[in-house]
Order: sequence, then C-alpha cells, then structure tokens
Amino acid sequence: MPRKIKPCLWVVGDAQEVVDYYSGVFEDVRVTGTQNLPDGSASIAEIEIHDQPFQLLQGGPAGWSFNESVSFAVSCADQAEADRLWYALTANGGEESQCGWLKDKYGMSWQIVPDEFNELMEGDPAAVQRMIDEMMTQRRLDMAKLRAAYDGEAVVR
Repeated sequence: MPRKIKPCLWVVGDAQEVVDYYSGVFEDVRVTGTQNLPDGSASIAEIEIHDQPFQLLQGGPAGWSFNESVSFAVSCADQAEADRLWYALTANGGEESQCGWLKDKYGMSWQIVPDEFNELMEGDPAAVQRMIDEMMTQRRLDMAKLRAAYDGEAVVR
C-alpha cells in the first residue's frame, strides 16, 4: 500500500542527477516511479532510501532553498557506517554543521547518528549530560569520545 505522506523535495536542475547522487551515497535506494518531460528528462522521480519514500520534483530555480528546519535523521549501525555517510554527504560541496548535522551538496540537512548514541541517551542522566556536553564540541559524532565522556573519562582532543 502506498504511503499517504512522503517528503517532496524541490530539485533545482536534473532530478535524475539527484537520484544518481543518493544512489551513490546510500546502500539501499530504489526508484519506484518517474514522470518524464517531453524531452525525456525526469520531472518527478519517486525513490525510496532505506524504505523511506521521497518525491524529487524538478522545479527549477524558485528563489528559496532547503534549510535546517527540515532534516532527515539517519540511524547508523556503527561508527564506520556513520563516517562513510558523513564523508560521502559532505564531499563535493556538502558542508559540516554541529552535533552530527550536515548539508549535502544540494543543501538538504541530514543528521548522522550512530545507534549507540541513542542507546546511551537512555542511561544515567549525569552520564548523558557529560556526553551531550562533549557532543556540543563536535561536528561529526565521534562515538569513542562520546562514550569516554559518558563513562566520566577524560576526552583526548
């Protein structure tokens, strides 16, 4: 059954280029539909990234852009997966932000979060606060340093 609600992302330029980009970044991307312009280029591409549907609308320049008020949080099995996504999404014009947030080269905001971070957030409030204090100093989340802060150990910079 199709989902009733899915994010529709306004794409400046070629929607197929964006599909190809996300297909190169994420391991599980499926194209579920397209609507083409008379010249054969995709005007709307329906995709799923890890079973999350998105609609990419080739709208052209509109005078507005994505901002941090909307972001997509990605749960990562481990630090290696988080690092791979972080570096792939910040490459070629993407930019780092704070606390695990970044913008990809199209300006879309992503939160890249190892599952261990969310597991530790359920722990002792004092330990969680130490971890959050450390997180506030980071761009890409570094679970070794976050875990050390959580455990009350000195964090090596």
